[in-house]
Amino acid sequence: MIVLCVLLLSTYIYALPQEINRQIAKSGISKRDISIYIKEAGKNGKVVASLNAHKTRTPASVIKVLTTYSALLKFGFNYRIQTRFYTKGRISGGVLYGDLYVKGYGDPTLGNDDLEKISSYIRAEGINKITGNIVIDRSFFKVGSRNNSGFDQHLYSPYNAMPDAMMFNERVSTVSVTPKKNDVRKKNIDPSYKVVNKLQRVNKPCKGRYSWPSVKIDNSQTIPEFILKGKISKRCGKRDIRKVITKPYHTFYYALKEQLRKDSVKVAGSMTLREVPKDAEELFSYNSDSLEKIISKTSKKSNNLYARHLLLYLGAKVYGAPATLQKGRDAITTILRNKGALGNGVLRIDNGSGLSRVSKMNAKLLADMLDNAYDRYGQRWMDTLSIAGVDGTIKRRFRHTTVKNRAWMKTGTLKRVKNIGGYVKNKAGKYYTVVVLVNSSKAKYRGAKLQNEIMKWLVGSRVKASRQGVPPKAKPVSNVKITKPVKQRIEVKKSPKKTLEKSSEKRTKKPTGRYYIQVGVFGKTPNSKYFQKIKRAGFTHSVRRGKNVRVFVGRYKDKKSAQRDVAKVRKQISSGAFVVKL
Repeated sequence: MIVLCVLLLSTYIYALPQEINRQIAKSGISKRDISIYIKEAGKNGKVVASLNAHKTRTPASVIKVLTTYSALLKFGFNYRIQTRFYTKGRISGGVLYGDLYVKGYGDPTLGNDDLEKISSYIRAEGINKITGNIVIDRSFFKVGSRNNSGFDQHLYSPYNAMPDAMMFNERVSTVSVTPKKNDVRKKNIDPSYKVVNKLQRVNKPCKGRYSWPSVKIDNSQTIPEFILKGKISKRCGKRDIRKVITKPYHTFYYALKEQLRKDSVKVAGSMTLREVPKDAEELFSYNSDSLEKIISKTSKKSNNLYARHLLLYLGAKVYGAPATLQKGRDAITTILRNKGALGNGVLRIDNGSGLSRVSKMNAKLLADMLDNAYDRYGQRWMDTLSIAGVDGTIKRRFRHTTVKNRAWMKTGTLKRVKNIGGYVKNKAGKYYTVVVLVNSSKAKYRGAKLQNEIMKWLVGSRVKASRQGVPPKAKPVSNVKITKPVKQRIEVKKSPKKTLEKSSEKRTKKPTGRYYIQVGVFGKTPNSKYFQKIKRAGFTHSVRRGKNVRVFVGRYKDKKSAQRDVAKVRKQISSGAFVVKL
């Protein structure tokens, strides 16, 4: 009874500002379908507006911020997820006599752009041939084998992709169609699905029904078919069609094998699925993008797959592998509660993403979490959200309004659901925590307009900022040692194991005006056979050591001279060679 009285009082203590009442009336949406909670940002900020703040709602994708913030609290901005490579075999004379094991730990960022580096690290171990198989271990997640979530009728759309510990290209297969050239091809060599081209090219303007192919996925066969049909204009440019159709570990295997072939590394065996033996020797670990980039993409692009992966990864790290949905749900609530970021009310987490009708929360609970994040990490956290008129899901929504560059938000949209939550900065420099949840049949357009008008009004307010109204600098995570951003692509430990990372490489020496062709970046100096290969191709080489080992050929007086040799170097030494100035 006492709790009920408190909730009832909270509805009436804070009168809605006149302008918000006016905008609600104008929207035509019933007040009972709207939850609003606006306050000065930070734990002790004054409440500006409150309506149905404790009423349980369907959150859609705004619930992703609970997932991303929990991961940040647990691991810190600079944390990276590993993919580890092992062998039990003997390496001799450039040959790995045995299998190459790859264990995925749920890196959602792993994709085509990483293959060249992974191949170079394998070659740096002195491996030019693998006599056994490439063995994939996906046991870190216990998620079954479904390709899509089945949430709606668009089964094969990327947003429906299901997680996997051995993720690759976000489980998406891409087929490129170039009507001008009558060319249809897979982006990756991947025999795990077929492309059936039934397109009819027509000499019509590239618009309407002639501007895009129709696609049908047929899973009735042993090998699924990606069927292109309908009429398409010859005048259309290249079209990339992205669908969830096959297993990510199949795509990874075929793509890695093809990259190794390009780099003259032969693989005699095929792909098998099994766990890495306990007595296997780790060759190296390849690391994901930083967690800061992962949570930014999760929020800005509202990436469901990334959110699912974060929930599962948290579950495994807090409660032990293999990861399960329930472990992930429990991990998020435990982390938030322990850090004082979990408010009162019903919180039901389904899969960590907004693709759920089961998930539930209220506006006040979300605002409490946002305030905790604001106080703890300030602007750095805010910048992981979509910035109004600049990027993410609200790039276009606020592009030509006063809200541009003054709001940091996470949106959530489902049928009958239009939600938004985050921060707004007014013209006087004062920051507000803002949550507006609309669960109504009128939500799609009228709900969005109502939210927009409330934020425009808030931006136009002239209340000046106090010291408490300025976002604090990010605080370090208590249970994680935060290091400086990684500047090199490879970290070499003193132990035999190597850690290899995605990160832009920066030169450590001042430019001397000389040009070289970089042929490889390695965790350790390659063996003599690698340099003999360079010599046989007719080039001299040089090596530069820092946190990684970079190998170059030649020394050229100008860029043009170096570029003349690039094609030959790529063909005979490394397909990823490029010209650099040192």
